[in-house]
Amino acid sequence: MTTRLPASNAPRLSTAPSSIKPRQLSHLHAQLAQLSANLADLENLLRMTSVQAESVRGLGAFHGGLFMAASKVLGEETIAGAAGQGQGQQQKGNGSGSGSGSSDT
Repeated sequence: MTTRLPASNAPRLSTAPSSIKPRQLSHLHAQLAQLSANLADLENLLRMTSVQAESVRGLGAFHGGLFMAASKVLGEETIAGAAGQGQGQQQKGNGSGSGSGSSDT
């Protein structure tokens, strides 16, 4: 088993100053290209989100209109049903012959 120990005064080729800077610049260039591509994707996604938000706004307005119309229709039916029941109870009350208010005269 022999072990190779690097010479302490000889610089390694991977860390030589002449090769570090171009490699770092190449890496930064690749990262900048990736960042630029991601920003372009983000811009497209934001544009689509804006269009979809306008559509959701329109759907919300349409839904609100449906809720208001349903509330009006159901409210009128409830009022008409309550009035019909009230008239039916008044007719039963008048037809029963109790007439307690007019018998004192």
